[in-house]
Amino acid sequence: MLDRVRILAQVVESGSFSRAARALNLAPSSVTRTIDALEQQLGIPLFKRSTRQLVLTEQGEYFLARSVRLLEEADQLVQSLQPLPVAPEGPLRVSVFESFGTSWLAPRLPAFLARYPGVRLEIELDNRLVDLDAENVDVAVRVGRPVDSGLHSRHLLTNRTLLVASPAYLARHGEPAHPDELAHHNCLIRGHGRQRQHWYFRQGAQRHKVPVRGNLASVGGTPLLCAAEAGSGILLLSSWMVQQGLDKGTLQPLLPEWQASPYEDRHDEIHAVFRGGRFLKPQTRAFIDFLIEVMKPLQGPR
Repeated sequence: MLDRVRILAQVVESGSFSRAARALNLAPSSVTRTIDALEQQLGIPLFKRSTRQLVLTEQGEYFLARSVRLLEEADQLVQSLQPLPVAPEGPLRVSVFESFGTSWLAPRLPAFLARYPGVRLEIELDNRLVDLDAENVDVAVRVGRPVDSGLHSRHLLTNRTLLVASPAYLARHGEPAHPDELAHHNCLIRGHGRQRQHWYFRQGAQRHKVPVRGNLASVGGTPLLCAAEAGSGILLLSSWMVQQGLDKGTLQPLLPEWQASPYEDRHDEIHAVFRGGRFLKPQTRAFIDFLIEVMKPLQGPR
């Protein structure tokens, strides 16, 4: 079916069966037979036959939108199994959101450079959404899927969040025994302090939405982590940011029997976003493969 879907995607991109046939170096009749066979296989019409223009049906639009993702994943899978054709070398520009880049990725970059000494790496730590084309960025590490349909992505991590505080803070203010008690604690807020914040907790069938407030808010997580380790308040932050503090004992987990999240019904997912898909620069592909490798220990359930 994947080969038929590729032809369907080319037909839609080309705007006609004949132009798609030329792009694919196939006979127009072969393209037509392929689309007919795909419609028979699916049991739905893919194109509106009553118009002069080539227009997908509603079902056709739905099918194509989701099947294109499968094509990309299949291409990426095949590509990942192939050895790099040449040793990666040359410039590589990467944009990473600040907290992840500072606390987790930066200490691992020397290992990448030691493995690929010919790569000249330029890292930009910024929480803004960069335009890869306009700013000549090869790879961006972002939270969430790209909204630009012209970009490709690889899933790196399903983000998990942990509730923590320093032993010093807990010695002064006590340890909460239930999520509702957080309303009486100084909570360090991720986001804009002007907005009312809630944290969400789940344990089995129980659900709790807890209003939280505190004297420090930040879009980036680094200031909040520093404040939490210094004893300023309770923090809900990504596991990859707080794990080192937990290992050192500067932070202590709270309410471990509850699953805590800053969102009611979703999880943040971290993706590597890049241009192109089938023919990546060797250094771009090497960096994405490196990210997937070093992030395996952080993987939670998707």
